Amino acid sequence: MNQSWTDRWNERYSTPEFAYGEQPNNFLKEQLEKLEVGKILFPAEGEGRNAVFAAKLGWTVSAFDISAQGKNKALRLAEANNVTIDYQVGELQNLNYTPGQFDAIALIYAHFSADIKSAIHKTLDKYLRKSGIVIFEAFSKNHLNYNSKNEKAGGPKEIDMLFSIDEIKADFANYEIIELLGKEIELNEGLFHQGTGSVIRFTGRKK
Repeated sequence: MNQSWTDRWNERYSTPEFAYGEQPNNFLKEQLEKLEVGKILFPAEGEGRNAVFAAKLGWTVSAFDISAQGKNKALRLAEANNVTIDYQVGELQNLNYTPGQFDAIALIYAHFSADIKSAIHKTLDKYLRKSGIVIFEAFSKNHLNYNSKNEKAGGPKEIDMLFSIDEIKADFANYEIIELLGKEIELNEGLFHQGTGSVIRFTGRKK
């Protein structure tokens, strides 16, 4: 991961305000509340809003991000909510997760560069147990049309960092699809996800 990318996220998370708010993502909340609690991993977790929510439900929570500033705010948010989360700073290939460690993995706006995004999904698959659940929401390739009209909707401006249904099917080919769709939604998440956007939502069970 290049240093300018790390610097960008450290800068975004360095303000007192939470960039994407302190409340969990709506789709994540809906999906987690259907599941029995267990061990869950949050890649690219930023300031911790989703990880803290899961911990409040009773999940054993692990998270990682490239931003040390994100971790600092996530741990403060966890403390304010009287929960604990295991939060590491680094890139996935350098972290010490083990095969089959997790019952669920939640990818919420985990946008990676085009050259690594599929590889990250396939590496994460190793850390999910058989019959484990992936919960995914991120901007679709159609979102560029929304972002061009309203920058506050957020999201990457590089189309290759955005997602299509076909990409998700390919990356998670060994999953039973519980839900997979493209959807227009109204975003109201902190400072940087505001307004109408286009997302891919996916819930799958590992075969």
